[in-house]
Amino acid sequence: MNITKIISKTFDSRLKQIDLYASQASEIQHRVLNRLTRQAAQTEWGRKYDYSSIRNYEDFRKRVPIQTYEEIKPYVERLRAGEQNLLWPSEIRWFAKSSGTTNDKSKFLPVSKEALEDIHYRGGKDAAALYFRINPNSHFFSGKGLILGGSHSPNLNSNHSLVGDLSAILIQNVNPLINFIRVPSKKIALMSEWETKIEAIANSTIPVNVTSLSGVPSWMLVLIKRILEKTGKQSLEEVWPNLEVFFHGGVAFTPYREQYKQVITTPKMHYVETYNASEGYFGTQNDLSDPAMLLMIDYGIFYEFIPLEEVGKENPRAYCLEEVELNKNYAMVISTSCGLWRYMIGDTVKFTSKNPYKFVITGRTKHFINAFGEELIVDNAEKGLAKACAETGAQICEYSAAPVFMDENAKCRHQWLIEFAKMPDSVEKFAEILDATLKEVNSDYEAKRWKDIALQPLEVIIARQGLFHDWMAQKGKLGGQHKVPRLSNTREYIETMLVLNNSTHSEE
Repeated sequence: MNITKIISKTFDSRLKQIDLYASQASEIQHRVLNRLTRQAAQTEWGRKYDYSSIRNYEDFRKRVPIQTYEEIKPYVERLRAGEQNLLWPSEIRWFAKSSGTTNDKSKFLPVSKEALEDIHYRGGKDAAALYFRINPNSHFFSGKGLILGGSHSPNLNSNHSLVGDLSAILIQNVNPLINFIRVPSKKIALMSEWETKIEAIANSTIPVNVTSLSGVPSWMLVLIKRILEKTGKQSLEEVWPNLEVFFHGGVAFTPYREQYKQVITTPKMHYVETYNASEGYFGTQNDLSDPAMLLMIDYGIFYEFIPLEEVGKENPRAYCLEEVELNKNYAMVISTSCGLWRYMIGDTVKFTSKNPYKFVITGRTKHFINAFGEELIVDNAEKGLAKACAETGAQICEYSAAPVFMDENAKCRHQWLIEFAKMPDSVEKFAEILDATLKEVNSDYEAKRWKDIALQPLEVIIARQGLFHDWMAQKGKLGGQHKVPRLSNTREYIETMLVLNNSTHSEE
């Protein structure tokens, strides 16, 4: 008897609601906006912008300014000090600590009990529902799900209120029944010291029948490699023969795909991308042949989009969902049941379909290189690296790139620091293919590279094994939702990485 088949039937009515995304997106979204503004009308924020008189999106757009973290930070600090009813009516006891890789300071994002239920847990349930539709023969519930998350700690020394990685907040508050179908134990899952935690997770999960994985690809790979080392097995399905799906998010999967094929060799393995950020759960892949994700539009989130070229301008014009165009880069703006209002989360997306709305993440509003007008975004970088890897047999662990500014001869270039899991047959050839592909996918880069007049061919520097791990460790950013900054418009990160790359590395 396939228990998964029986349980998955309970998702049928939800799948019918999700199917309405294709025909009723605009109505669904505007209902969400009305509900959110009504609920927050008597908060300090709601009174400031007179939410009780907002009748439609136009009122909302005209009245409420676009926010970044800097604008909401004073409210967050007051919430953390114990004040309530500022941005959202219900009590805020949780703060998701977001690594905000664009600068070293952490962001603390309020998380309400409504948002846990109405956004994050719903996202997890819907990811499962959509997966069962993709894979009707799933045996998902015959074993346990391994969830790799972060840790949390008291907020400002108050036991009543906590801060932590979103994943830790979700594990802490999850329905106790879910603990029967997930590993590791809550105690291990919430450990804060990363190296000890990896050991504990490996030891406690090796004997378990694990059928699914959830987490960030880079950190999950570290765990998988440790499990293979400890068991002496060649591939993960030798440890867990019923493993069938990895729900991944947090960083682009492209650089890791080949390495996953080596550690999980079974053709029955599925990879499902999800987009669950500290600010909200936004998307799930609903078709394994299409990398785009379905935008989840009936949670406690109202979406707006600012064209990338408008970002950074005074009063940029934002567009609601029905106003967006396909294949155009937008910065995502959200209003949520956590009390984030017209908040720019810093990610950029591009829509590939409108019926239903499907999108791909193209990068960060701050993770790009535009030192010389080349407007290189992470999406370009991923495409270039994928092609260079395919043509030279290389595999990449991690990378980071930055500009080298003009010298006395007005020459400049991009510098790529790359840690290879498998070296290319020729680093020069790898660099040439990467450079040529960037020209193909980005006309601004191509124009700046024309005849090597200003922007010279890019430079690839080989990072020693473990460099990025050591760099993250030095910054206290191992594990959880921390990410290596991929593209940077300054040399702030790469300089510290290069120093570390050249220092002698003592074995642990």
